[in-house]
Order: sequence, then structure tokens, then C-alpha cells
Amino acid sequence: MRPVCVLLAAAGLVLTTPATQANPAPAGARPAATTGAAKAPPPQNRPANRPANRPAPVPPLVLAAASEEQLQAAELAHYGDYECEFGQAVHVARHPTHAGYVDVRHERTLVTMKPVLSSTGAIRLEDVRGRLLMLQIANKSMLMDTRAGRRLVDGCMHEKHREFAANPTPVESLGIAPPKTD
Repeated sequence: MRPVCVLLAAAGLVLTTPATQANPAPAGARPAATTGAAKAPPPQNRPANRPANRPAPVPPLVLAAASEEQLQAAELAHYGDYECEFGQAVHVARHPTHAGYVDVRHERTLVTMKPVLSSTGAIRLEDVRGRLLMLQIANKSMLMDTRAGRRLVDGCMHEKHREFAANPTPVESLGIAPPKTD
């Protein structure tokens, strides 16, 4: 007797639901959403106080005191605006709180860099986080992404680069620093 009651109750529910009788769904169709029943949002794997499109915060920089060589290299670097190929620009400025470090701005990116004098006389500005490298030589500068292995901008000209191009003098090094004498 029990199976008959369950069967009759199920048949009664099917017959009394007007949406099912009036509009039968085609085969393979998704069931219609019921009115009044709110679907729960999918779970999020991020903290509730941080929007989804904002990157995680970058930890603050801890910069070591600059060595004497680093301070000398910082004095030789070209500070100011650079006009680069394809209408791009780079700006190099002294770091506001750490002597011997520089800030390089390209587009919306601001990077703190450590000046290093190379054996060829070029000044290398090395990103303290290890991503970018700016190379300053006598006739131009370039900004490179070392992780991707490509140049971001090339042919960057500072006013001192233009002065060098207007009055080229024979130099024994490729860079802006005087050659080392032993």
C-alpha cells in the first residue's frame, strides 16, 4: 500500500504544477529559474576587503646603504627626462630618501634602481627587485625587461646624449664614465 501512496502523491504534484503542463521543456533544455529563489554567489578565493581587479600589495622595499662605488655611479647617471623612440618617455630622478638610488618612471611604472658602473664605462641602473635594467651609454639609453628578455624602450635621448651627438669626442669607453686607468 505504501508504494501506491507515494506514486499518487507524485502524480498529484505533477498534475497540479501549471508551468510543467502548459510549457513542457524541450529535450536537453535547462530548467527555468524559479521566481523568488535567489542563487547563492560562487565562492571567492580572495579577502572580502580587496576588490577582485586589484593586485596584491607589494611589500615595502628595504634598501641597503649605498657603497662608495654605488654613490659614484649615481653621480654619473643622467637625471631628468628622456625622449625615446615611438613617442615614449622615461624619467630618471634621485631617490627621495635613499642616497645612491634612483627612481625610474616609464609609463605608469615607477621602479627603484641601484646604479652600477660597468667595466665598459656604461652606467647600469639595476632594478632592486630584479625585473628591469636601464643602460646608459654615451649616445643613448635603453630600458630592458630582464625577465622577459626584451627591450621596453630604446633610443632614449637625454639632453646630455644630444650634447654628445652634437660634439662627438673620441672616447676609449662605450659609456658615460671616464675609462679606468691602472
